Amino acid sequence: MAGFLAVPLVEVIVLILVGRQIGAGWTLLALLATCLIGAVLVKRESARTWKSLRRAVDSGRVPGREVADAALVLVGGLLLLVPGFVTDVVGLFLILPLTRPITRAWLAAVIGSRVLDGVVPGTVYGPTPGRGEGAGPTGFGPPTGGRGGDIIEGEIIDEDPPPGR
Repeated sequence: MAGFLAVPLVEVIVLILVGRQIGAGWTLLALLATCLIGAVLVKRESARTWKSLRRAVDSGRVPGREVADAALVLVGGLLLLVPGFVTDVVGLFLILPLTRPITRAWLAAVIGSRVLDGVVPGTVYGPTPGRGEGAGPTGFGPPTGGRGGDIIEGEIIDEDPPPGR
């Protein structure tokens, strides 16, 4: 939530500082230039990413890297739509082919650490909301959804006899 308030504030401060240094006209021209350069880069990199994704799928490979690249290009493109120099720099960093592997590795590390933080040792599914211990009633098996409902034991009766009997 604080990011939604901090980003516009930082952008306004940077715009004022740049405007004082180079003038309002040059600042607006620079913002327009970054927007146009960003649009060209997004178009080019999204086409490259799409082709790479198609190649991976066609070859039967799981397109993990390609999906991450597509997400980074999408987020970078969205950041380039926001007027301001700070979001433009971050957006360009996410889009450029030279810096995207760095961002992809950082993203994988962040997601990996978050996933591992959610797993309780000794259980299959990790913590279940409302159950402090593990997944199912014994700590193993599918999660119960955290509702703590009663376990009803039952038996499945097949009305049709198996063929050949």
